[in-house]
Amino acid sequence: MTQYWGNRFKRSFLVLLLTGALSGCFSPPALDLSVMSYDRVTSDLLSQQLLLNIARARHHQPIHFTAVSNIAATFDFRFNAGAGPAMTGSSGGMLVPTIGGSVAENPTITIVPIEGEEFTKRLLTPIKESMLTLLIEQGADVDLVLRLIAGEFRSPKQKGSHEVVYHNRPNDPKDYAYFRRIVLHLSSIQDRNALYIEPLRFEQHWDFPLTQFTPETLATVGKDYDVVLTPDGRHYRLSKIVSGRVVMSNYDPKTLSNNEKMRLNEWAEVSPDNELIVDIRKEYTGGDFPIEGNFHLRSLANVIDFIGKSMTEEPEFQVAPDARTPKTTENPTKTLEIIESEDYPDDTDIAIKLNGLYYAVGPEHGYQWNREAFTLLHQMFQMTVTELPRAGIPSLTIAK
Repeated sequence: MTQYWGNRFKRSFLVLLLTGALSGCFSPPALDLSVMSYDRVTSDLLSQQLLLNIARARHHQPIHFTAVSNIAATFDFRFNAGAGPAMTGSSGGMLVPTIGGSVAENPTITIVPIEGEEFTKRLLTPIKESMLTLLIEQGADVDLVLRLIAGEFRSPKQKGSHEVVYHNRPNDPKDYAYFRRIVLHLSSIQDRNALYIEPLRFEQHWDFPLTQFTPETLATVGKDYDVVLTPDGRHYRLSKIVSGRVVMSNYDPKTLSNNEKMRLNEWAEVSPDNELIVDIRKEYTGGDFPIEGNFHLRSLANVIDFIGKSMTEEPEFQVAPDARTPKTTENPTKTLEIIESEDYPDDTDIAIKLNGLYYAVGPEHGYQWNREAFTLLHQMFQMTVTELPRAGIPSLTIAK
């Protein structure tokens, strides 16, 4: 009899151990599922907001965004287990395990409207050359990026003439067609792995009379600069390698002389930081169509407005490449096609509804140009993120 109850106890004890192990294994999968769900939902919400604001721009309505600034979720995992006598009457004393458990989730989500200074910085401030450069460095097509972000191309002044501006607007057909041919030619250079988008690095130096330096000053300056005595023996020359503005070229900027790098940088420094200089020279790949000038970059609000207007009001049209441009892989009519329909569109992951109509990214076969363009738009919005929330701005907190 003692052995019988000993075996019963061992089996019940094993059941309790197994229950404890299951409770420890249950919480990580539940946590993983919740984290991935929050990630998917916040990403989809941003995509829906971008589509909604494109639709608003198409109807000349003001754009507006909200941001999820914080998600704080508390998870409470509870398990209980035990053993009790079975309902066997007087025929035996078998123990039966009892197992119970519960999972409670209490998320708090803070939603902040983007307005005031935040709205100005993220949506109305022109995109900087550094952002454009970063997007292209990630492998994006240069023609896609420039068609989306650049508002115009400015050719520098020549002797006896004025600066020529080519607008990236379909309602200026000649300007728009030439702009498209420029970016298409740059894409052909990129396809041949000969397009460089790099900052100019050059040596800058300054001469100072010896009388301006004490031994202590010389020791301090020597930490940041190379200091040498000039040939005349009356000056110290301070020199330093500096990183200047970015240039888009069909040659490696490192091969230029120091003076030529400084000249290019002086040209770029005259322009604001939302302009990118282009220098395509005759003697290099793609040089049969030389290009010299500046791309003037839009704000994110301008990009959204451009896409919205291109749906009906200012539709883009097909532009053939310049005769000097080799065949390129992609040259779609629209920079980003957004479809508008009365019924929920097929072949789409996300769609939104405004004024009784549905809007979604246009489907494609083969190379997913529209998806790539929408992904770039998504990345651009994410790259403008600054600290949230802000004092004085009303926010909406949802506790579940």
